[in-house]
Amino acid sequence: MAESGFSVQERLPATREEWERRLDRLVRENRFTISVFFPLNGLLVLLASAEGVFDGTLLAPLTFNGLFILFGTMVMRSPLVVGVLPRTTRRAATGVGLLTLYAYAIEYTGVHTGFPYGSFSYGVDLGPTVGGVPLGLPVFFVPLVMNAYLLCVLLLGDRAESAAVRLATVVAAVLAMDVVLDPGAVALGFWTYDPAGPFYGVPWSNYAGWVVSATVAVALLDWGYDRRRLLERLDDCEFMLDDLVSFVILWGGINAWFGNWIPVAVAALFGLGLVSTERFDSRLLRIRG
Repeated sequence: MAESGFSVQERLPATREEWERRLDRLVRENRFTISVFFPLNGLLVLLASAEGVFDGTLLAPLTFNGLFILFGTMVMRSPLVVGVLPRTTRRAATGVGLLTLYAYAIEYTGVHTGFPYGSFSYGVDLGPTVGGVPLGLPVFFVPLVMNAYLLCVLLLGDRAESAAVRLATVVAAVLAMDVVLDPGAVALGFWTYDPAGPFYGVPWSNYAGWVVSATVAVALLDWGYDRRRLLERLDDCEFMLDDLVSFVILWGGINAWFGNWIPVAVAALFGLGLVSTERFDSRLLRIRG
């Protein structure tokens, strides 16, 4: 009897290029689910967790479930990861690897000494930890910097040719992203500062620390990636900035719920920046019937 079907090995892509095409298609066909449904779902679950809605119910295991948070974050990051993958050379991978090591080292220092962000502690489960630092830290941090980098080089146009202008602008954008992220995270109870700071519970030292970390991160990514090839990929990859869409929906919504209106306004500015690039299809935001 003749064999039917194919083996698992035959079904899997055989080359990196085939993997990249398969992943491109997967993200492209699921853009609404990844970039709208997941952040909206995350928004509702996180707010319900913070407000104790699940307490005493069958949904109690969802309350600040670290693995759920990590999984949702990874899904929302997938458009960016798949988008930059074809432009990730050995040099770029080295830059990302060094940035990952730096992120762990500076977070470990911050957790145990309070430098450079200020004394803080985690208040909820963010997944597995090593030495008090969430194992998924690179998933949370590195894409923020890459999103800021891509958006800024698009908005700057020819001005991005100047390394000084490019780096300063991206560092400022990363800092602005933390203006959105940190107040929302503190409001949810992800982490707390001791003493609490004047900006929605966040101390100014946190932003000074972010200037340092953002400068290191942006410099490493700028060194690792070929900016012109990234821009070429952006022209061909319509979903590459969808992770930033998720960021605006999720953290803009969280801050709005808690009345953190300055972070909401900054999130809205990122949304306007996305629209102005003309590389995000606004029809993605329409609820499908």
